[in-house]
Amino acid sequence: MTTRLSSKGRLRRLFTTTLALSLLGAPLMARAEGSIRIAQQFGIGYLILDVVQDQKLIEKYGKQEGVDIKVEWTSLSGATGMNEALLAGALDVVSAGAPPALVLWDRTRGRQNVKAIASLGSMPNYLLSNNPNVRTIKDFSDKDRIAVPAAGVGFQSRTLQIETARVFGKEDFKRFDSISVSLSHPDATAALIAGGSEINAHFSSPPFQYQALENKKVHKVISSYDIMGGPATFNVLYTTQKFHDENPKTSRAFYKALVEAAEFVRNNKAKAADTFIRVQKSKLAPEFVRRIVEDPEINFTVSPERTFVYAEQLHALGVLKNRANSWKDYFFEEAYAQPGS
Repeated sequence: MTTRLSSKGRLRRLFTTTLALSLLGAPLMARAEGSIRIAQQFGIGYLILDVVQDQKLIEKYGKQEGVDIKVEWTSLSGATGMNEALLAGALDVVSAGAPPALVLWDRTRGRQNVKAIASLGSMPNYLLSNNPNVRTIKDFSDKDRIAVPAAGVGFQSRTLQIETARVFGKEDFKRFDSISVSLSHPDATAALIAGGSEINAHFSSPPFQYQALENKKVHKVISSYDIMGGPATFNVLYTTQKFHDENPKTSRAFYKALVEAAEFVRNNKAKAADTFIRVQKSKLAPEFVRRIVEDPEINFTVSPERTFVYAEQLHALGVLKNRANSWKDYFFEEAYAQPGS
């Protein structure tokens, strides 16, 4: 059985109630195996999850494990809300960029012990601008505003901080945090295309970056692949040690579902594009979405790629206090069956 939360309001009420109980010292009720609450963000970076939901793959593999799994899906924008809800117990599994997941791994070591479950694919994120004077990050000034889903802490901001440190020096890696504005990808895309607002740059993601680039006034400043030295994981799924260990059958079923969904996307790209449109209720043209899914720069895989580059760079900047020895330090063991980096 699959249900979808009807609105952010319901999640907010659940989060508030759960947080209040935890602050009052009330123990959270144990949840029986066979239930999982998953949150994803917006965009084609979550196509693997769209397929999992559409084909009820968690339920399928749950039955193989001998358990009927109830799945709840919801959508949120930005890593901050994801992380808060996960730590408060309002969600079981959340999704965000590799850097926010690494930060939570770092800050919960010895307590909730948050780790990643799987990658959701490697895909470039483009820093875009409609300001003709901005051709490299050196051209940004205090008059510019860069839209990102989670200013200062999300995937895009952390990636920009790594490049900023390379260009301007480690001590100045937060240079562009002051001109970054938290805005969802759909809203930022609309603002960039329309022009005339304070938002004249957007560190975007698929499919929004391709949609924006169809406007002749919008151009690419830099790609996350340029910054990372090649293809790199965009989003990951992560959870707490408690949920993972107390729900072994559900955890195994979830990972198997992700593996099958990734294989489906790679082998059925046209059908996968249709799934994205249907599940996310996208108004984008099917041909446009298919071109993105078929883009050779994009690889829908559960295997992490270059996440360790993030781990090393963010530790060097002092964002991460703990130094990882390999990618396996911050992934649960199910992921070890696949190659990773």
